[in-house]
Amino acid sequence: MKNVEWKKLLLCLALPLAVGGLAALLTMDGMKTYAQVEQPPLSPPGWLFPVVWTVLYLAMGLASYLVLTSGGDPGAIRRALILYGAQLLVNFLWPLFFFGAKLYLAAFFILAALWLLIWLTLHAFSAIREHAGDLLLPYLIWVTFAGYLNLGVAFLN
Repeated sequence: MKNVEWKKLLLCLALPLAVGGLAALLTMDGMKTYAQVEQPPLSPPGWLFPVVWTVLYLAMGLASYLVLTSGGDPGAIRRALILYGAQLLVNFLWPLFFFGAKLYLAAFFILAALWLLIWLTLHAFSAIREHAGDLLLPYLIWVTFAGYLNLGVAFLN
């Protein structure tokens, strides 16, 4: 591929992977106990979560790279990347509340804020580069499903 800015691409891919990896590392014990709590119907097997999240983090990173290197309006890019950073921060906080502190209802409200931030980021990315927004759609869908699972765990436990 020509015109790929490899350093930027690798940094953009590494950032969300690092955020997710650090959150997973900090909540490893809580993730083990998650298998023991009462779960709602349609709960996927535990092995699926890290697989899905890895794919989603890579898609996020690629989307941010497309926006960063779009050559579009610098102000719009900056605002979009600030939203992106905000959603990454909230994405990092959610497992600390859910898996770490086992504050399931509080975690649900954090996840609702994450959903809103993803939606805003998706639209900001789409305004700069359409396919960048498209890459965030599976993330939004997964977080919607995670909201169902989170709320189910909150009510069942």
